[in-house]
Amino acid sequence: MTLTGNSPKILVTGGAGFIGSHTVVSLVNAGFEPVIVDDFSNSERKALDGLRAILGHDVTCYPVNCNDVVAMEDIFQKEKPVGVIHFAAYKAVGESVAKPLKYYRNNLDSLLLLLELMPAYTVQNFVFSSSCTVYGQPEQLPVTEETPRLPAQSPYGNTKAIGEDIIRDAIHSKIPVKALALRYFNPIGAHPSAQIGELPLGVPANLVPFITQTAAGIRSSLTVYGDDYNTPDGTCVRDYIDVMDLADAHVQALTKLIEAKDSYSYDVINIGTGRGETVLNVIKTFEEATGVTVNYSVGPRRAGDVEQVYADVSKANRVLDWSARRSLAESLRDAWQWQQKLS
Repeated sequence: MTLTGNSPKILVTGGAGFIGSHTVVSLVNAGFEPVIVDDFSNSERKALDGLRAILGHDVTCYPVNCNDVVAMEDIFQKEKPVGVIHFAAYKAVGESVAKPLKYYRNNLDSLLLLLELMPAYTVQNFVFSSSCTVYGQPEQLPVTEETPRLPAQSPYGNTKAIGEDIIRDAIHSKIPVKALALRYFNPIGAHPSAQIGELPLGVPANLVPFITQTAAGIRSSLTVYGDDYNTPDGTCVRDYIDVMDLADAHVQALTKLIEAKDSYSYDVINIGTGRGETVLNVIKTFEEATGVTVNYSVGPRRAGDVEQVYADVSKANRVLDWSARRSLAESLRDAWQWQQKLS
C-alpha cells in the first residue's frame, strides 16, 4: 500500500529486531506509518533493507538509544506519534543473570522515559512487550491472565514483571495513557518473503534458530535438554507462535486502544496459539516440513527450564478479535527459508 501523510504514526522502539521488524510490516499493512527507534545494539541494519524489499519504500528509523532523553524528546516532538509499541529491551536470560544491573537500567529506564514523555506530548496509546516468563512454572495449565505471577527465574524475566507493575501503577495514578501488556509465549518463524527473520547474536538461545543452524551445518548438533519430564515424550513443552501472527496481535492491540473511549486504562493479554508442543515434536515437524534431517542428541536437563507452559488465548480472541492462524509447519518452513537466505 502507499502511505499518505495522513497515516497515523506509531513509534516502534526496537523496531529493527525480530518481533519489531515483523510488526512494522503489519502496521504498514493496516494503514499506519511506523517510525523505528533502534540503536542496533541487539539487531542489525540489514533488517531495514529487508523491510524496504517487502514494503517497497524506506521506513523512518532513528538510530537512537531509548534511554537518550534529549533524542527521544526530539523524536516525539518531530514525529507526533499517536501510539508507541515498546520492544526495546535486552532479552538474553543468561546474560541478565551475569549482568543484572545492565538489564535493569536499560529495560526499566527506557520504559520510565516513555511513560514520562507520552503524556507530555499527548500520546495516549501504549503496547508493551511482556512475556510468559512472568508465570514461571505454573501449577495449572493452560495459563490464563489470572494465573498468579511467580518469582522470576532471571533478571530479564523480572524486568518484564516490574515493567508491568510500573505501567499499572502509572496508569492507576491517572496519567492519560491507555496500555496493553502482551504476554507472549515463544515466537518463531520469519516473514514468508525471507527478507526478515530472527538474527540471534552468537549461539542461539532459542530452539528454532538452533534447529535451522544445525540443519544448515552451522552447528554440528542440537542438544535436547532432558527427556524425562512429565510430558508426552519426556521433553519440555512450549507454545510456539508464528512471528507474523504475533505482529498482527500488536496491531490489533493498538487499534483496540485507539478506538477505546476511556482516557486511561491498563490490561494484560496472553498471545500464543493455545497449544503446547514438545521439543521433539518441533524437530520432527521441521524435518517433515522441510525434508531436512536434524542431527540432535539428548542431554541432561538444563537448570532453570520450565517443564511446560502454554497459553489460554480466549481473552485475546474475545478482546482483540485475534487468533493465531499459521501452523507450526508453516512457521518452521519460513524459518528454514530465512536460514537458507542467511547461509
